[in-house]
Amino acid sequence: MINEIIRINVSEMSYTMEEIPEKYKYLGGRGLTSAIVADEVDPKTDPLGPGNKIVFAPGILSGTSAPSSGRLSVGAKSPMTGGIKEANAGGLTAVRLAKLGIKAVIVEGFPEHKDWYHVLISKDKIEFIKANEHANMGLYELIEKLWKKYPKSGLCGAGIAGQRLLKNAGIFGNNPENTDPGRYAGRGGLGAVLGTKRIIAIITDDTGGKRPMPVNEELFNTGRTKMVNALNEHAITGGKAGTDDGALKNYGTNVLQNIINEAGALPTKNFRSGYFEGAKNISGEAVHELVDETNKKFGDKAEGEYGHACHPGCIIRCSNTVPDKNTGKLIVSPLEYESAWALGTNCIIDNLEQVAKLNRICNDIGIDTIDAGNALAVAMEAGKIPWGDGQAAIEFLKKGYDPNDEDGATFMQGANVAAKTWGIDRVAVVKGQAFPAYDPRPIRGIGVTYATTTMGADHTAGYTIAPEILGSAGGADPRELNKADLSRAFQSTTAYIDQSGYCLFIAFAILDIATGMEGLEETVAGFLGKEKYDITAVGNKILKTEREFNKKAGFTKEDDRLPKFFSEEKLPPHDVTFDVTDEELDAVFEKM
Repeated sequence: MINEIIRINVSEMSYTMEEIPEKYKYLGGRGLTSAIVADEVDPKTDPLGPGNKIVFAPGILSGTSAPSSGRLSVGAKSPMTGGIKEANAGGLTAVRLAKLGIKAVIVEGFPEHKDWYHVLISKDKIEFIKANEHANMGLYELIEKLWKKYPKSGLCGAGIAGQRLLKNAGIFGNNPENTDPGRYAGRGGLGAVLGTKRIIAIITDDTGGKRPMPVNEELFNTGRTKMVNALNEHAITGGKAGTDDGALKNYGTNVLQNIINEAGALPTKNFRSGYFEGAKNISGEAVHELVDETNKKFGDKAEGEYGHACHPGCIIRCSNTVPDKNTGKLIVSPLEYESAWALGTNCIIDNLEQVAKLNRICNDIGIDTIDAGNALAVAMEAGKIPWGDGQAAIEFLKKGYDPNDEDGATFMQGANVAAKTWGIDRVAVVKGQAFPAYDPRPIRGIGVTYATTTMGADHTAGYTIAPEILGSAGGADPRELNKADLSRAFQSTTAYIDQSGYCLFIAFAILDIATGMEGLEETVAGFLGKEKYDITAVGNKILKTEREFNKKAGFTKEDDRLPKFFSEEKLPPHDVTFDVTDEELDAVFEKM
């Protein structure tokens, strides 16, 4: 395939292929999705109307031999926030697109027909495949059917929630084994944007494709070696599964459940406390123990795993597959920290099997687990289900399968809409998007990120937890109030990483090991054929593009604020409030 951008026009059911414009030549991932959305989408357009577009872009290094670099960015105007949105995921699609030489897939237009379609992208052709029989189908069943017909393909798209145009709909992706649709570009409602285009799945078959090669192979390989060594050396990203070494390989992202709990910052019962007695029961350590137990009991038939890769070429391997303790069969993959917190801790549910099943339902109907868990807490606030009742929560989530169930539809709109619909004032959102798994009262930097990021409340947009809790980059006092500079630096670096195709978790190695940072710069510069590709300058440019889009969409400084109860209510056990000043929040972008 010679051309590098594919435009899918659903108004005409046609496609065109374009050479990458010069202004996009050195962009990829988030940098490319945000640039295209900013250039081609009216900031005031209806996110679910004909003027919106959805863009899929592999990172610059996706598909290369750079370690842990197989990430996909998905961008559009968000139905949830009303602003620009990029959501990032592993899976197979980014690598498959990159091996076909595709820099971006832009889905645009607005269909007049009522049919549903899949789009098949391969080396020699692009096809629209009528898929009405797959509409309203659970995603576990869907990926199984598609895999049989298109084996080894990357699959991504919109599930039940997206097809119904509901605001918490994510873009699913299949994992490398195709056992789970849980590789989500989950946040911001982007699945609903694809749903407006009447597209269920984009199927990418890279048969006959080839690995993207760097322009400066020597510089790229030098950087690659440095990055591999740094990732393997670092205590968080390195080590070996099944040993005492390697936090992420052995316990996944959910290693944070106990760490954040001990810091008194684990949001519990809809952000009423920072400590949960039952956290240990749904932690990464608990999953590790369950996998070992079922492996011993069921042998080769056991399907549990830690040290699992979310995409080809990942050497961090922080994913997992959670087994049923009675059968050894897969319940869900992965159970991330954010999901275990949102569906467990925040609802005071401490039964690991129930939390895994809640996650599986979210994956199956196609919704983001963070907003889902916050919406579930809102349902408990509203008295629709009892606090801590995991089985009742499972039955409540199953309402999402019924297109006529009002509670199911409300729930799948996310926490903000659920709160307004059910008359609940207490809801943790910024720009309409629900908070992740870190209370900002004892960890002020992450609160500054929640407030000011262009994406709505989003920890990945500027993960200050790395220095504030985990001690990276020399550490930072989590109670310190002056966090504008810290958040800005992390937001800028994150934008760069999201563009690169690397997993965000390389941040630990590049912050703590000087040669890791060199490896990041050299692999990107070597691939593009540039002498230097400045991290801060590139990251700031992406943020400015996004910030300008949101400003034109009507966002002001007042949108960069946390809900008032965070500054008014003291959080046990440390009895602290979020008392960062508005001036400090405004300084994040005023000083950029």
